[in-house]
Parts: sequence; structure tokens; C-alpha cells
Amino acid sequence: MAKQLDYHTLHEIFTRFRASEPEPKGELEHVNAYTLVVAVALSAQATDAGVNKATRALFQIADTPQKMLDLGEEALIGHIRTIGLYRNKAKNVIKLSRILVEQYDGQVPSSRAALQSLPGVGRKTANVVLNMWWGYPAQAVDTHIFRLGNRSGIAPGKDVDAVERAIEDNIPVEFQQHAHHWMILHGRYICVARKPKCAACIIRDLCQFEDKTL
Repeated sequence: MAKQLDYHTLHEIFTRFRASEPEPKGELEHVNAYTLVVAVALSAQATDAGVNKATRALFQIADTPQKMLDLGEEALIGHIRTIGLYRNKAKNVIKLSRILVEQYDGQVPSSRAALQSLPGVGRKTANVVLNMWWGYPAQAVDTHIFRLGNRSGIAPGKDVDAVERAIEDNIPVEFQQHAHHWMILHGRYICVARKPKCAACIIRDLCQFEDKTL
């Protein structure tokens, strides 16, 4: 694990990220807050591309909690069968849809506690929804961010909660809104798990990773 980088280095890193991608976007396709919750819940242990492929047709016919309930669990399974753990995920989507209809008038709540109370929605999913839909600077730490944070020193931590805290505590406020998107994209396409593409990395001179592939 690298040591935590200092403020000035972090400011320079995120200045470069912002210059290369001023308005980074999450890659999960959605049409409203509800479909975003479903997409993120389905993306656990699956790729965004795989989820998008499965949900394009699904969201055309079930883009609200009530429509999902009307569709039913078996029909939902037919749409998401290509996604890992699809049976359990289908159960959770139906359960959370019922809760949204019965307790929230079919609307997605905007608090982390309320979101995390939904079946299949953990802290990471709640943070993605808070950030992408409600514009709250929440940090959703996935495997890409965890790897990048620890390799580079941007946000080192022994577990995802520690990395989340390191981002919130150390990255300058002006970058907080988009921080996790910049880190996800960098980890997904440049700082990959095997053979990181250090020669193409815009922060390689600031990164503490000792096994650079230059």
C-alpha cells in the first residue's frame, strides 16, 4: 500500500483528470432514478457493458417500480439471465420495487439510509445513486478505485470504507463531485489489474506505484 499523497500532489492529479475529462459520466445506462438503482444493483460482480446489454430492452417496458412489479420475477429473469447471480438479483429488484411502491409512492429516496434499506442496495450502490442522480459528492468505491487508490497513494486504505474516507478526507473539495468517476475510468482503462498502461498514464510522474510498466 502506498502512502497518502499530499494535498498539492492530489490537486495536480485531479486537475489533470479534469482537463482530460471535464464532465465524466458513469457508464451504466439508465433513464431515471429508479432504473439507475436497478442497474447499479445488477452490476455487482458484473460488467457495466453486460448490464447495459441486458437492461436496454428491460427498461423500455419496466422503467418504474410498478411496471417492474407488473412484469414479474420470471419475466425479469428472462431479461437478466446473462448477468451473474441473476436469480437472487431478480428477487431483490422485485422486493425493492414493492418497497418503493408501498413506502415511497414509487419514488427513489434521496437519503443514504433509506437507499441502503432497500434489498440488494449496499453502501456502494447508494453512493452511486446519490452522486449520479442527486448530485451529492458521495464516493462509491469499487475494485478499480480500491486498486488505483492503493497503488498510487491517491486514497490508500485496507478496505473499501477506508478508501472512501481517504477520498473524502484528502481530495480537494472542488474535485469531490466527480472524483469517483475519474478514478473508476482511470482504473478501468489505464491502471488495470494486470499490466497497467503506465506509459499512457497522465499521472505516472505523480504516482507512487513501484512496479510501473514503462
